[in-house]
Amino acid sequence: MATEDTSPAPDQPVPDAEACALPSHANTTALEAFKKSDSEWKELLTADQYRVMREHGTEPSFRNAFWNNKDKGLYLCAGCKSPLFASGEKYNSGTGWPSFWDTIAPENVGRTVDTSFGMTRVEVHCSRCGGHLGHVFEDGPRPTNLRYCINSASLEFVPKADLEERHLSAFAKHAK
Repeated sequence: MATEDTSPAPDQPVPDAEACALPSHANTTALEAFKKSDSEWKELLTADQYRVMREHGTEPSFRNAFWNNKDKGLYLCAGCKSPLFASGEKYNSGTGWPSFWDTIAPENVGRTVDTSFGMTRVEVHCSRCGGHLGHVFEDGPRPTNLRYCINSASLEFVPKADLEERHLSAFAKHAK
């Protein structure tokens, strides 16, 4: 069960000590909160997305949409469309889930201590809508040594060719 929320308030910068070795541009404010009722989330999300994002579920490894996606583009929050990750920071961790060594907008990814299943981990969630994304571990590749292990159900993929149309061209440099 998730306990202490360590993410900053939406109007507060991410403190350097909590930036988990992320780049200095992490000290920017998050997007305005995106709130919905449970019934609204159930209408907006698929059953699998709701289970993962709103009930903190986990989808099966190697049997999810993006674990082996090699296309160039961005990964948005499936709930509120906040930009989270990109193909340029994605790598094959061997876990069967999409894994990233960094975020493209650190202020959009919050962290919460998760003590479920008799272990202590760091859950990551969308800072804007609170949707559960997965977990972050300190066993990833350089330069961050982080592994964001993310559920595909929490993500929407936008191919690089569609970034301008979706007003996401500011993040195109990450979609390599």
